[in-house]
Order: sequence, then C-alpha cells, then structure tokens
Amino acid sequence: MVSVGRNLMNLNDVDWSKLPKPQDDGAAAHLTGLKLEPIMLEATDGSLVDLASLEGTVILYIYPMTGRPDVPLPDGWDGIPGARGCTPQSCAFRDHHADLKALGVAHLFGLSTQTTEYQSEAAMRMHLPFPLLSDEELKFADAHKLPTFEVEEMTLLKRMALVVDNGKIIKAFYPVFPPDRNASDVIDWLKTQS
Repeated sequence: MVSVGRNLMNLNDVDWSKLPKPQDDGAAAHLTGLKLEPIMLEATDGSLVDLASLEGTVILYIYPMTGRPDVPLPDGWDGIPGARGCTPQSCAFRDHHADLKALGVAHLFGLSTQTTEYQSEAAMRMHLPFPLLSDEELKFADAHKLPTFEVEEMTLLKRMALVVDNGKIIKAFYPVFPPDRNASDVIDWLKTQS
C-alpha cells in the first residue's frame, strides 16, 4: 500500500511516465453542449453552489479523491489509469488562479465525491483560493452521467475539467493526464477563444 503522506511530500518527484495513462473511453463525449441541471452542492467555504445558475465562465475541475497525510491510498491506486494526481491538479489550478481570472473566468471550483469535511482539510492544507465542492451523494454525477469508477466500495469520479458558460458546458477536457498540466491546458484553450 502506498502512503499518502509520502505522495504529498514528493509531488514534484512524480514520474508520470511510470503511471498508466487513462484512455478516452468516450464516457465524456456527451458533455459538450449540455445544459447543467440545477443541483445544490456544498462547498468548503460554507456556501451552497448551484453551478447551473452561475453567470459567466466557470471552470470545474473534477478529481477522484484527495489524499491525506495520515490516511493511506486505496490498494493499487497507482495502477488505476488516471487515479493518481489529485493534489498536483488542485495545486496547478491554485497556482494559475490569477491567470484564469485574467482570462475572464468568473468562478473556479474543484469537485469530488468526498465529504465537505474531508475536502476542507485538503483545501486548507493546499491553501486553495477557491472552494471545493462535494458530490457525496452523486447527484451531480448521476444527473450529468459523469464517468466514474469503483475502488474499495467507493464510487469516484474520473478526472476531467469542464468549462461552463452561463450554465452550459462548452468544453470538456477528458481524459486529463498528466494532472498537473490540466490548468495550463485549460488556459491554452481559453486563450484560443478570445
């Protein structure tokens, strides 16, 4: 079993070439052009967020689960294509937050099926300047048929990023690999839209 604490301490040492790359299984092909359903999601800043009602450009990056320094990852985690890298993905969006705002992004969120309590620890530890959203009951995932996978009796979301404009998905990044490049890929795409 791989220790999350070790993973969190060695983020810059990840050799993505040694991890299995996720393949595009077509599970996100239906998302571009889809109007979001009104679903309230609890956020780590204490608010409730309905992504369908937000005005302007929203970036929603989706990840399976963040690790905690004191909790081991599920057995075989590094062998699941695309599973590893939630912290590098979040940190990349944190580091590019100002760049995204400069490109007209009105809202930035991370989303997983973890509880808000669990996510709050990660948001604080990583010093995220934006909230993480909890889809613990899979209401958002089910309503939009987001791709998922099962591990240790948990249903987790496959990694992706969505660009939403006034409640409508205009771009889906899927699969995302390596995760630490996701924010840069979103920025590059946004620049082509100007």
